[in-house]
Amino acid sequence: MMTDCFVGFDTSNYTTSAAICTVEGEVLANIKAPLPVKEGACGLRQSDAVFAHVKNLSSVTQQLKEALRGCRVLAVGCSTRPRTQEGSYMPCFLAGQAAAGSFAAALDVPVFSFSHQDGHIMAAVASCGAEASLLQSPFCAFHVSGGTTEVLRVESVEEGFSVSLIGGTADLNAGQAIDRVGVMMGLAFPCGREIERLAAQWQGKLPPLRTCVRDGYCNLSGLQNLAEGIWKTHRDPAMVSAYVLAFVGKTLRELTAHLDASAPGIPVVYAGGVMSNRYLQELLSKRPNTYFAEPQFSADNAAGIALLCRRRWQGQ
Repeated sequence: MMTDCFVGFDTSNYTTSAAICTVEGEVLANIKAPLPVKEGACGLRQSDAVFAHVKNLSSVTQQLKEALRGCRVLAVGCSTRPRTQEGSYMPCFLAGQAAAGSFAAALDVPVFSFSHQDGHIMAAVASCGAEASLLQSPFCAFHVSGGTTEVLRVESVEEGFSVSLIGGTADLNAGQAIDRVGVMMGLAFPCGREIERLAAQWQGKLPPLRTCVRDGYCNLSGLQNLAEGIWKTHRDPAMVSAYVLAFVGKTLRELTAHLDASAPGIPVVYAGGVMSNRYLQELLSKRPNTYFAEPQFSADNAAGIALLCRRRWQGQ
């Protein structure tokens, strides 16, 4: 018997992804291929990202083909823009959009488009253990990654999510600051996992955390400067890594406190690659009604897109 399923494609600035979920919402496959970044670099130009996605998609779709054995695809979803708002655009999503369109046309099934951010939110909601309750009423989501640090008011709607920006960063993104400090210390990009590993080795006292949060918005550019100063003085990667995570954690906690002042007790979901960090999760989990994506669904992935495709198809 064939298993009915949905396919999702996501081509973010650093990962080529494809995923499969069933009609019941079970994720059968979550395929990811990182984009190569040159040693010492802190990211990719869009033209290089598009080219890398084109190269990756051949192997990703081959893995997708193998994972789809015994399955019947009902619809295909893809991310076509960073956010669900007018003017939101990044060329790297064109690669996934083209792949999804070709894939759907070959199977003669519909293709639905979503934002990359909505995919992150859906992946977090579906994996945090509270999907049913979160989708019934408005909640807030933190999207914290290398390209985004935003606080969002979210409401489930038929086409996905209705999202309003209510806070976030006024300069650097959290993942951006983490990666810049990591590359400064000679770590390979992206640096999040290695920063977390090194931070766990630090047992001493840290320099003061001079965070800056006002009216729901934070400034993180100072973190890079402070970390550079600590590095020049101590040359201790564990100390610098622990300082960076403590700084980001305190900033997120202050942003959450500002949110609670205006909407006490509202459910909060933390999504995005930075939020796979166990230190940050432990720091923020003390707040009631707080949820986190499972690690495999925190970083860029297409599982959320496949799940959104499922919801859209079921709502037709």
